[in-house]
Amino acid sequence: MIFHYHYWTPNLEETEQFYTQLGFTVRQRIGKKDRTFQSYNPPLTWDDFRKETPLFRIIEMKKGQVNVTIGFGKKVMFDHIGFLVTKDQHDTVCKKARELGWKPDEAERRTFIPTPYGFRLELQTHSDVLDTGEPAIEEIRLGVLKAGLEKDLVYLFGRNLSVKTELEEIPSLKEVKLSNIASGTDPNGVLISGTALG
Repeated sequence: MIFHYHYWTPNLEETEQFYTQLGFTVRQRIGKKDRTFQSYNPPLTWDDFRKETPLFRIIEMKKGQVNVTIGFGKKVMFDHIGFLVTKDQHDTVCKKARELGWKPDEAERRTFIPTPYGFRLELQTHSDVLDTGEPAIEEIRLGVLKAGLEKDLVYLFGRNLSVKTELEEIPSLKEVKLSNIASGTDPNGVLISGTALG
């Protein structure tokens, strides 16, 4: 199940506000100030730390079965999509990734798999990264460096994962279709296509 996407952006506060208006909750903010990482988690708001100008490594937001993470970048840059898997699925996907010549970076908390498409895959086995209920990710549309991602994902996961692609010179997150949420375009040009609020 696709549960997560992550990108870098210079529009951190505006992006956080966009997702907050969609009903997402900020779970953590980790920023670097004076060369050390510090937490700026809620109940702190941007008014509490804006003058400190921390360099945010991660701002994590959740709603239902969707986890969105952003961090500071000088330009908008797509990093990865995440899949919630069982331990057995994790091991199978890593084995198949190695067969494709990809090199999984396995860690206790999560695994990252670099791809030849210009972004990474994350495998997550800990369900605490999500809340319950709606929304959920129904489909993701990506700009990728070359054709073949959909076929490779079917090989890795054994099924279609509702990832659509189009060829682009710079990898990008184009659109995310979410269930039971309003539609809009975030400050980074990512289209959030909501379906059937109810």
